[in-house]
Amino acid sequence: MSALFSLQGKTALVTGASRGLGQAIAIALAAAGARVLCASSSAAGSYETVAAIQQQGGESLALAADLSDETAVRALAAAATEQGAVDILVNCGGTIFRAPADEFPMDAWRKVMAVNLDAAFLLSQLLGRDMIARKQGKIINIASMLSYSGGITVPAYTASKHAIAGVTKALANEWAKHNIQVNAIAPGYFRTDNTAALQADEARNAAILDRIPAGQWGEPADLAGAAVFLASAASQYVNGHVLAVDGGWLAR
Repeated sequence: MSALFSLQGKTALVTGASRGLGQAIAIALAAAGARVLCASSSAAGSYETVAAIQQQGGESLALAADLSDETAVRALAAAATEQGAVDILVNCGGTIFRAPADEFPMDAWRKVMAVNLDAAFLLSQLLGRDMIARKQGKIINIASMLSYSGGITVPAYTASKHAIAGVTKALANEWAKHNIQVNAIAPGYFRTDNTAALQADEARNAAILDRIPAGQWGEPADLAGAAVFLASAASQYVNGHVLAVDGGWLAR
């Protein structure tokens, strides 16, 4: 059974790997045997993640790209493939901007969409071409609870995460015949930089905890099992699925 979850001999590219969810996912994939290319916005951004992987005996390399810049995203795909075939792509890099919808600045809207949606699609397209040629591959997009609901004062983030769920299904429909599985993970309320404002808001924090049956915020390491499952042979017949890891939030 353990062989089903083994990632030995596989290479993964994880964006947003410098901290939080991306860091936890990168470390988990490495623990399962994958060589992990850790991408972040700066050259030194993923050094801590790479060091953690190497300390546990894994193989890892740091890459960098500004995901809001299409040219940089294309260069990231090229840099990753220079290291060999990429078997697993995890689109975890993301950003958020908070403002009332009637005041939301369009430059912030465009940046959120570029980072959260455009970069994920472009990386999937560029690396997906080689996966199609090799007739194998795993793509994991990071969705959100805001792939299901509207949120408050985060219209661009909500739009991008609804779109990520849709793109996941669209790519799965086209690429399943090539033995490529495209799925998404929708984290619930996790302790990360993106949710710092919510954690600090006493009323919102209490309301969030009250709705989570598990009674606590998620920790980044709680995504490890879901990520390894969707990256491994154990999920070979799972495609176009958005897997909620939310402590029961959606069940309420």
